[in-house]
Amino acid sequence: MPLITMTREMGSLGKDVAAQLSERLGKQVVHHEIIGHLANKMRLRKSHVIRLLDGKAGIWERLTADKTSLAIYTADEVFRLAENDQVAVIRGWGAAHLLRPISHVVCVRVCAPQELRVRRMMERLNTDDRDFVESEIKLSEEAHGAITRRHFGINWQDPENYDLVLNTKRLTIDECAEEIMNLHDDPAFRETPDSMRVFGNLALQTHVQAALRRDPRTSNMMISIEADESRVTLSGVLEAGLEAKDAVEVATGVTGVKDVTNRLRTASEHSPFHIAG
Repeated sequence: MPLITMTREMGSLGKDVAAQLSERLGKQVVHHEIIGHLANKMRLRKSHVIRLLDGKAGIWERLTADKTSLAIYTADEVFRLAENDQVAVIRGWGAAHLLRPISHVVCVRVCAPQELRVRRMMERLNTDDRDFVESEIKLSEEAHGAITRRHFGINWQDPENYDLVLNTKRLTIDECAEEIMNLHDDPAFRETPDSMRVFGNLALQTHVQAALRRDPRTSNMMISIEADESRVTLSGVLEAGLEAKDAVEVATGVTGVKDVTNRLRTASEHSPFHIAG
């Protein structure tokens, strides 16, 4: 079944659209659930992770947080959620960009004009403080923009990055949900052996990358990872003191990996070698 990914924009009514889709499909919408897992993996408080993602972290919080690890673990969690048959919609977390290469994933942006979003948020928060609301929206979007530029090299607001862009100034929640369901039910977005192969390879690559980041022996390795079904290839140049066998061991221990090809090199190595898991 196709998976739906959606942007998360304050005041866009995307949350309501996602809830409608969840009801129609009888499956879950994922939004906040990732935070706890990220906090555990990074050994940070949930509030620290939230401030980092929302662009509200202080100088010390930014300095003490590993942005690369945050990106790697976020991708790992997104793919784990995408592998769950009970999940219908993933909102935010860069899911629309992470999963964009997979043809059975519907990538959607739900948006609205700035002024309308500000009014909606003022009503939702029951406040007359327009400056505060505008500042919150600005911080959120600047943080999102920085993350997508850094990790995907795109402007997340460009419509070509989505299969469907919906403006809730012109469309109701029900109409938005109906448009998304039309794509969800379109044969072009059905799972195929090829789309599942692409998904499986990307997921396995991401899981191996996260495993390497978690292990103290391999956390500082700059490794290129390629996955082809159950086969994984590791390549790159290791700094002095780092052992290729450790990377192979960690990668081999990831669920779904059956074979590891080691093309990692050090200053004294000149030829690749192969190790089967």
